[in-house]
Amino acid sequence: MTLRKPYASLLLLALVSCPLGAQNSAPHAPAVFGYADFTAQSKIEEMFLAVPDAKLAGQHLKILTSEPHLASTPEDRKTAEYVAQKFRAAGLETEIVPYRVLMNQPKTVRVEAYDSSGKLLMSGPTREHVDGDPYQDDPRVVMPFNGSSGSGDVTAEVVYANYGRLEDFDHLAAQHIDLRGKIVLVRYGANFRGVKVYLAEQRGAAGVLIYSDPHDDGYYKGDAYPIGPWRPETGVERGSVQYIFKYSGDPETPGVASTLDLPDSARVSPYGNEPHIISIPLSYHDAVPILQALKGPSVPQEWQGALPFRYHLGQVGGQGGVKVHLVSVQDYQRRIIWDVIGKIKGMEYPDEWVVVGNHRDAWVYGAVDPSSGTAAMLESVHGLGTLTRQGWRPKRTIVFASWDAEEEGLIGSTEWVEQNAQALEHAVAYFNTDVAVAGADFSASAVPSLKQFLCELTRSVPSPLGGTVYQQWRINSAGASNVQPTPGEEIHVGDLGSGSDFTPFFQHIGVPSTDIGSNGPYGVYHSVFDNYAWYTLNADPNFVYLQEMARVLGLEALRMADADILPYDYVAYAAAISSYIDAAKNKAAGDSTEEKNASDSSERTTKKWWRASEPKSGTLDFSAVQAAAVRFSAAAERAHGAQIAASGDLAKLNLALRQAETGLISEQGLPNRPWYRHTIYAPGEFTGYSAVVIPGVNEALDARDVKLATQQLTVLTQALTRAALSLEKTR
Repeated sequence: MTLRKPYASLLLLALVSCPLGAQNSAPHAPAVFGYADFTAQSKIEEMFLAVPDAKLAGQHLKILTSEPHLASTPEDRKTAEYVAQKFRAAGLETEIVPYRVLMNQPKTVRVEAYDSSGKLLMSGPTREHVDGDPYQDDPRVVMPFNGSSGSGDVTAEVVYANYGRLEDFDHLAAQHIDLRGKIVLVRYGANFRGVKVYLAEQRGAAGVLIYSDPHDDGYYKGDAYPIGPWRPETGVERGSVQYIFKYSGDPETPGVASTLDLPDSARVSPYGNEPHIISIPLSYHDAVPILQALKGPSVPQEWQGALPFRYHLGQVGGQGGVKVHLVSVQDYQRRIIWDVIGKIKGMEYPDEWVVVGNHRDAWVYGAVDPSSGTAAMLESVHGLGTLTRQGWRPKRTIVFASWDAEEEGLIGSTEWVEQNAQALEHAVAYFNTDVAVAGADFSASAVPSLKQFLCELTRSVPSPLGGTVYQQWRINSAGASNVQPTPGEEIHVGDLGSGSDFTPFFQHIGVPSTDIGSNGPYGVYHSVFDNYAWYTLNADPNFVYLQEMARVLGLEALRMADADILPYDYVAYAAAISSYIDAAKNKAAGDSTEEKNASDSSERTTKKWWRASEPKSGTLDFSAVQAAAVRFSAAAERAHGAQIAASGDLAKLNLALRQAETGLISEQGLPNRPWYRHTIYAPGEFTGYSAVVIPGVNEALDARDVKLATQQLTVLTQALTRAALSLEKTR
């Protein structure tokens, strides 16, 4: 999982100003925010950038993808040992950290569909296969299944529900289509698969089938694999349906690290929070006979996919409906997973950690997701290890982490964060990558205070396309928005929702975070075809983008670890928060632009919040939170001045800067999902991946709950006041 996976990329894109500034081609070292004098650091960074090697990165990728390595399997353990070996070879203090967590593996998964006469339409799931793929027939390839799916044996009529968004289910309800006891057929896209199951379960469905429509990642986009990069007919997207929008990690130990010695008495039943209806993923090969046989009302035009026939909702409750028999036998056990942790101890501030992470487990081979990230990270480690052998030591401790069981629900990273929460109070940043390389287009998302940091450091990294990563990123941003940016300024940097391992760091304990990757046409996500053969044909044949990502990721760690003053941009953060509050106020007033700062418009229903018969926005008083935002903004301006001056007690200044982010954490957490504690960003309850801003307030507004909205405005006011108080200590 990650925010840049095919359907996780529906995140809010923020337009940030990245002034061009001095370039590395200048005769003197450029001025860099966070450094009083960048001259010495510039030379260290130049030495680092020369080390990551494209050929070595390609070798890492080939080894890591030589076998399927589902979390907790012997093959997964082998990848942990490989990463640990490379960490140790680079001189890192290294350990393999195990956890015992509840996960399912499939014993039986079966789907059979029948028409109204009882004729068998299909039986599956069909084995994934294309002509000539060298990896598809390995007997260790796991059958298509969903992590966190329930077990059972059900037969019921099928209803087609488009993407399975809230508005899709609402449309069916408006058509008086009762989903109780039905099988819901939805297509991948627009929201997290766990949300599709969550909503179907709320509506009383007995099971969910999720298929990949060629409109979204198949032949409608271009040539399918093995000719091109898009999903072939039998390709299946496996994936977890854990409710990560409520919490991530081991479902038996939310908020507690599931260490090997944790007693059973400390564990809880997961079934109050976890899906327990059957959920099965399908290829469009297997979905076609079902969709084609569905009768009843024709779908709205926007529900029509790319298959060559008209889609229908299904003839529910009458004669002629399609019935599906689902069998799911899932083997739930507490299984061992393995994080790999490597450290380079800081010389001046050893308790201040800069954490760099990527997950290692995959549904099958995972060439793009996540092994491209692991290969890039290993070359970052190679580069920093070379510097340490030449006598360099960072000011702050750098921690490299290879997470396990991310695919099942961000489990390895969450358990480690929960175990190390006290130490991480001093962590100054978490830098994530996941789907590091699927193509040539660099992109990133970050907390607002680190967006400028990302823009600045990418000016120092060469691009395989010529120029710098920043210059190519700016071109990509212009193409994405259809707006030509002012030279050197407008760059799209996304906001952090969920779907990858930054989630526990940022949204649970408040560590400033980023997430980077390099995108391209990628239609084989979570299938057997996300393998070394696909990667070298479609993504990065010469591994130069692995090298690029190794340089960017390592430079993030290097520059943050050695900074004199932590390079947080709270001025940009304050401006973003003020805009979110203004939008929420307009939303409460029924402004048609109410959701301009929310997540992708395809994921929500655009409507006025208050109806004429309901209380007006005057019921809500935004004056206190707006005053707190003004105070935070003024404090941010003063802190920025202190950062530029870089005088006095720098340790005290850095502590105040770091504590401002912690101030935005609410100890009581969000309503109905207290594990998420960040008051500014959270994954949406009905999106799962993409970010909802000031989520406590906005979700209360969406629920038309005046009392809750008032309470959450108070929580937000208190958080902004805490953050402002921290920044005011920088004077």
